[in-house]
Amino acid sequence: MSLVWAPFLIKSDVFENENGVSTSEIQLHLDILDASWTSQYESFDYIIISGGQWFLKRAVYWENGAVVGCHYCQNKNLIELGFEHLYHKTLQQVFSFIISAKHKPVIFFRTWSPDHFENGEWYNGGSCNRVAPYKKREYQEGYNERVMRGIELKEFNKAEATLRGSRDVERLKLMDTYSLSYLRPDGHVGPYRTPYPFAKDSKNAVSVQNDCLHWCVPGPIDAWNDLVMKMALD
Repeated sequence: MSLVWAPFLIKSDVFENENGVSTSEIQLHLDILDASWTSQYESFDYIIISGGQWFLKRAVYWENGAVVGCHYCQNKNLIELGFEHLYHKTLQQVFSFIISAKHKPVIFFRTWSPDHFENGEWYNGGSCNRVAPYKKREYQEGYNERVMRGIELKEFNKAEATLRGSRDVERLKLMDTYSLSYLRPDGHVGPYRTPYPFAKDSKNAVSVQNDCLHWCVPGPIDAWNDLVMKMALD
């Protein structure tokens, strides 16, 4: 399986530290795929591709070597294109590359992974303290989750329709983990993104930042691994 780290899937310049603090807007090139994964594409027979919350970040968008707009770029005289535009364009580029490439691996497209921040976001005190899965209909889906997963399904279905009627359609598989994942608010790292966050001598003891997006191992993503194996063998 391919596990190449390419958070945006497209070419990007990121000015951010490990705590998510940026010194400048991310620069995204909507018409250039990230070479960190395309350069290795022909080396793999099975590949997992997924997007993520990186697409929601403040960014300046480029096409044909020029700035065309942005998302949440305050105090800049640029057109607000929004992350929805970015995600559509990115997935269109990705699926176009997959369809036209001579190499024909099996592609698993993994859907949106929901976060479970409550009482704020990652940067202003949000936390995830639940210790049990949600009950049926207890999860309240937010705007971002609904819109971004909708974009994923739309672009995947368009790509699948393009391949329909050929044997290649069998190598493009939707790995929909969304419904499984949103039921598990108890499965996140929470305050333990760093060891011993509440220790008296810890630099994080005064202000602990919760991670309610990434998952604990072992945890819910073990079910994702089971899905991969089942889909690979089908």
